[in-house]
Amino acid sequence: MSTRLRFVELESGKPSDIGIVDALMIQAFDPRYGEAWTRAQCLGILSMPGVALTIARVDGAAAGFALTRTVLDEVELLLLAVTPQFRRRGVARALLNGFLADARGRGLKTAHLEVRAGNPAVALYTAAGFAKRGERRAYYRGNTGEVFDAHSYTLNLA
Repeated sequence: MSTRLRFVELESGKPSDIGIVDALMIQAFDPRYGEAWTRAQCLGILSMPGVALTIARVDGAAAGFALTRTVLDEVELLLLAVTPQFRRRGVARALLNGFLADARGRGLKTAHLEVRAGNPAVALYTAAGFAKRGERRAYYRGNTGEVFDAHSYTLNLA
């Protein structure tokens, strides 16, 4: 049984933190589902306007990250990852709460995210108020060729 952490430090990341992101993705994303991005995809998106990286640290150790993109008055949670040893201890909630607080603080109207059907993180997102709005059939392709649906969620931030 894991205990909830008292302190998760959130810091702004930058493209030079790509090594941290790579290491976290290797640990956090099971290749069976095809959810992780490549290094090139991450670097490409990090160079775009409106994209932000947040790294979560616990006692100085990188425990997870969130990658987001803002366009006009909407924001999208592109990736949220937490290493297995820090799951169910408040790291993902801290990243999500930080993402939502920042979006509300900037006066954004709507938050979006997409997640693999069956991903246990859906409970976290729905508890935060996200509602399912759509589905992409056979969107994710795992390393064995197995396909998984993606579900789209939206939250009104007003």
